[in-house]
Amino acid sequence: METIEEPLTGNGASTQDVDSVATILERESGSMIKEWLARVSADENLFAIKLDDKTRSSHLPQFFKELVHRLRFPRPLGTKGQPSKSAQEHGLTRRKQGYSSAMLVEESRMLEVSIFDTLHKNDQRLDSSVLLLDVAVIADEADSQLAEAMTSFIGDAKTDTKPKDCPIFMAAL
Repeated sequence: METIEEPLTGNGASTQDVDSVATILERESGSMIKEWLARVSADENLFAIKLDDKTRSSHLPQFFKELVHRLRFPRPLGTKGQPSKSAQEHGLTRRKQGYSSAMLVEESRMLEVSIFDTLHKNDQRLDSSVLLLDVAVIADEADSQLAEAMTSFIGDAKTDTKPKDCPIFMAAL
């Protein structure tokens, strides 16, 4: 566990444990998944897709592993890393489950809100000197994985309507 000791403001005699964002996300991933599920179940559009909690959140443990890795081994913001097979599979799975592209984006937004809410609840344990950069990394990784999920989601949609299925194309044969 990554812990930094730094003096408390005031008398300076005591120390306070400071955790990295990665450590907090790793430790709190279960509670963030529960919070995300509560947000999703409160959204009538997302909840209209009938899935049990385990199925609906099955992609999140891997997402958190990849996010924690990215926080611990940073790369420049906006640069592409290794493709996330999990994100790609997530996009395909959501399409098969009946999600729209807007629902996939909303689900991702709710996940970011759950992550940021968890960081807010733990703000007294965070090193404020790196917090903003870590928040930017979280947003960058979440958006990158959403883009990968959307690419596979849309790519699969394109293969659903092959030209040979089109009556005009069939008539030309």
